[in-house]
Amino acid sequence: MRFFWRILAFSFVLIIIILLVNTLRLTSHQLADVPPAAPINVPDSAIQRFAGAVRIPTVSYTDYTLTDTTQFDKFLTYIRSSYPLIHQRLNPQAFNQYSLLYEWKGRNPALKPILLMGHYDVVPVIQGTQGMWKRPPFAGIIDDGYLYGRGTLDDKVGVMGLLEAVEYLLHTNFQPERTLLLAFGQDEETSGHGAQTIATALKKRGISLEYILDEGGAIKTEGVSGVNKPVALISIAEKGYLSLELTAIGKGGHSSMPPAQTSIGMVAEAVSKLEHNPFPARLDGGVDRLIDYLASEVSFGQRMIFANRWLFGPIIKKIVGETKSGNATMRTTTAPTIFRAGAKDNVLPIDAVATVNFRLLPGDTVEGVISRVKELIDNDSITVSILGKGNNPVPLSSTENFAFQTIHKTIRSIFPDVIVAPNVMLGATDSKFYAALTPSIYKFSPMPITEEQTAGVHGTNERIGVKDYKNAIWFYVTLIKNSQ
Repeated sequence: MRFFWRILAFSFVLIIIILLVNTLRLTSHQLADVPPAAPINVPDSAIQRFAGAVRIPTVSYTDYTLTDTTQFDKFLTYIRSSYPLIHQRLNPQAFNQYSLLYEWKGRNPALKPILLMGHYDVVPVIQGTQGMWKRPPFAGIIDDGYLYGRGTLDDKVGVMGLLEAVEYLLHTNFQPERTLLLAFGQDEETSGHGAQTIATALKKRGISLEYILDEGGAIKTEGVSGVNKPVALISIAEKGYLSLELTAIGKGGHSSMPPAQTSIGMVAEAVSKLEHNPFPARLDGGVDRLIDYLASEVSFGQRMIFANRWLFGPIIKKIVGETKSGNATMRTTTAPTIFRAGAKDNVLPIDAVATVNFRLLPGDTVEGVISRVKELIDNDSITVSILGKGNNPVPLSSTENFAFQTIHKTIRSIFPDVIVAPNVMLGATDSKFYAALTPSIYKFSPMPITEEQTAGVHGTNERIGVKDYKNAIWFYVTLIKNSQ
């Protein structure tokens, strides 16, 4: 018995030693001694041009017949007049009439091009919420240091910021060594057909890219547990997308003589099974990279937990999963979104259909999700079919290459007080269509954003700080220079 207690004590001490060694071996992933970026003069006219762009309601609808394309014509005319040097020298090309590609030839053809991208279409203002806006969503009004309007964060800030940056560099006679491509989509919020067309054209030309930067992560000023500084999140991947329809066919009839289970009951039961059996939480779908970068920036206790995921993995999953966003970063999510059945209160419906949307964590596949859904439902009377097109997640981009380090360095040179960390984007962007051109796809919008501002994206009172927009232009100027 004494021998048993000795073994137990020895094992306990050994575990403590391993925990401490792993914790003390942690090193910071933050780039040190990054010099401040060379300052640039961003005039107030830049914010006025941005406000002018916001006033053009380039709203895209899933039902294309509702889209007012005259507004897209106005937008293209507006940027042509606002940025004359770009449109004289960068060989603008239109795809699907309204999506744009610009090419700034570099002096060294041996260097792979970089692609900086965004989209200028915006989502509609939610019906009935117009009166909830502090300033009208398409008025482009500046108030108390903020520019209000749909698209100020998603994503005219990226399009206009890049145009301002390149126009500035052209004015200073800057000549890139590496070719720079700019791609701006017209329908990212609905289908991404414009981006798909551009990506297909570049692939046919045999273009291989050094890296891509699209909209996505931003500088979170709050909400990162245990970190007392703003965190600049560079998305190194985004989730895949899949919607499935679950269909059950019944016999119908009069509601006074219902069967033991109707078609509605069958589909409802299937949906309930999916909701009560979520996909397992995983730390290897990108959360592990985030933890690696944050581990050295938290308290010693948290550092010990993060440094020893082999032991504390379940605790980390529990902590991260306490919020909806944290839970979504660790698993493929299941979201029933549409239910269709019945036409009259006393008539049994023949068919019932539920639509369930899945956002796939890197490592999962469309085929794997469908297989698991069928296994969980376990009912041959329910048909499972894909709605539209599904897509697998793009593999995680590296955090060790030239591209990530350049973006990291640029962030630290503009925003020296932030912590930089990789993450996985929960939504989808146009950049996924370019996956065949490079394995290095990153998503980062160079602006600090509060939780309240985040709620304004696709919501109400979307707005950006005037100073933050000027810093975004500064970021893009610096990134282009650093990428040479």
